[in-house]
Amino acid sequence: MHHKVILIIDDSESDQFITKHSLEKTYDGIEVHSAFDGQEALDILDQGTVNPDVIFLDINMPGMNGFKFLEQYSIQYGSPVIVMLTSSDQDQDIEYAKQYKCVVKYCVKPLDTHDVVELI
Repeated sequence: MHHKVILIIDDSESDQFITKHSLEKTYDGIEVHSAFDGQEALDILDQGTVNPDVIFLDINMPGMNGFKFLEQYSIQYGSPVIVMLTSSDQDQDIEYAKQYKCVVKYCVKPLDTHDVVELI
């Protein structure tokens, strides 16, 4: 596997920790960055210093939530791969996320090792 850069967008420090831990225990040499809402993530991406291969995106966050991030992101960037990683198992959230071509998977927290292997 070549070096992978991951961006986790989630307002929960504990959920970020769990996701990062799952990724790091599965793969060596992975580079993980984090943002606490969609606007912070867009600011990180706009700086150009982080070029993620995969983005793990929560839906329910204060400030700019996951869906607002998707709207803005799809206009400005459109790729890489986005994985919705959220506590919401609501059908309407799943269907809404699937409308975006950059969203390749919808996972309910916590991220498990099987999901990580499948994605990366």
